[in-house]
Amino acid sequence: MLGLVVLLLFAGGLACAQPLTLPQAVDEAVNKYPATRVSLEQVSAAAATVNLARTAYLPRADFLGQINRATRNNVFGLTLPQPVMPSISGPVLGTNSLTNAWGSAAGVLVAWEPFDFGLRHANVEAADSVRRRAEAGAGLTRFEVAASAADAFLTLAASEQAVLAARAGVDRARVLNQVVEALANAELRPGADAARTRAELARAETQLIQAEQAVSVARASLAQLLGVEPARVGIQAGPLLALPPASPAQPESLRNHPLAQEQDAAVEEVKAREHALARSYFPRFNLLGAVYARGTGNRTDGTTGGAFSGIGPNIQNWVLGMNVTFPALDLPSLHARRQAELHRELAETAQYHRVLQDLGGQRERARAQLEGARRVAANTPIQLEAARAAEQQAQARYRAGLGAVIEVAEAQRLLTQAEIEDSLAKLGVWRALLAAAAAEGDLDPFLKQAGK
Repeated sequence: MLGLVVLLLFAGGLACAQPLTLPQAVDEAVNKYPATRVSLEQVSAAAATVNLARTAYLPRADFLGQINRATRNNVFGLTLPQPVMPSISGPVLGTNSLTNAWGSAAGVLVAWEPFDFGLRHANVEAADSVRRRAEAGAGLTRFEVAASAADAFLTLAASEQAVLAARAGVDRARVLNQVVEALANAELRPGADAARTRAELARAETQLIQAEQAVSVARASLAQLLGVEPARVGIQAGPLLALPPASPAQPESLRNHPLAQEQDAAVEEVKAREHALARSYFPRFNLLGAVYARGTGNRTDGTTGGAFSGIGPNIQNWVLGMNVTFPALDLPSLHARRQAELHRELAETAQYHRVLQDLGGQRERARAQLEGARRVAANTPIQLEAARAAEQQAQARYRAGLGAVIEVAEAQRLLTQAEIEDSLAKLGVWRALLAAAAAEGDLDPFLKQAGK
């Protein structure tokens, strides 16, 4: 039984370590990276705020119930509004006694605003504009996480290809060093040649170490986005190791870019707040209805009732009416707030145009980068073929005693560099395609092409 459990756990571990394609890595990063969850929760909070603004259409009902034991002394006079002294009703008896009695009250007050000149609708629209901006921000976050994950994937793929080329360079340098040392030991070649090949082998091993270090760093970066340990990150390059087919550019409107949409939502949010302020300087009408009852143990002749008199409310009243309030002196403050919102609108609009301009420049740079990457990728096979021929000729000349070991070492370095540049050239085209897709604001065509 224990062996079965261990086997299942081991199988589960292998399933978790299954190599990922680029679209799979992007999907996992978008779904797991905390920034995405943060943006989604912000959208939910903004949606709840919209629902809160809609509750302003509902009537308000306040219920009251109280019981007290108090004295009944009452005096003529006025007190300014304050929260300290309780109010008292009834005639002035001209006494100053500590005689006390029970008092009670119960009631309900219902208030409803039948019309508001569009204020509540404007407040709902303002809250909804916050929700739309949060949704645009969530879309921008998902887009940025997806682009970062794709870039990290390509970086890891390029680093692994560099390791393969560097390892091949180490193998060639080791074979050359073994051959030259054997010749030097047989006194067929000078010892300086053996020292030189040992140095070249050490240099090739250093280059391999640096390439492996780059792989570890790239794997850690991708693991950070995926939310897993770096040791569990494996990739499947697939079509990324070949040149992608050339496709005609289909430029999208930059207004559809997630960054532009997020900034446009910011402009609309400010406009919605400004509209709500414009609907604030109007009278407020409230329809009021109340039913209440009071009880007291005090009597108008100065006496009190029985021991429990006044505990229960027994005098009823009701009222139905409407009050109107108008903030007459709020106009200067509302005007100042509208001016502030107007300037914020102008600032956000200018920021929106700056975003469009920056995205246009980014798109042009991405197109130039893609064109250059394709030209480089077309040239590196020629460079690689020539480097292989040069390395073979240098080997032959050295064995025939017509060349120096430095020529062979130089040819091997050139071949290793050509192999690295050729493998990276293809990935460079994919990276340029990613940059072009990011500049357009739509990664789906790139991901579909990379997932074939």
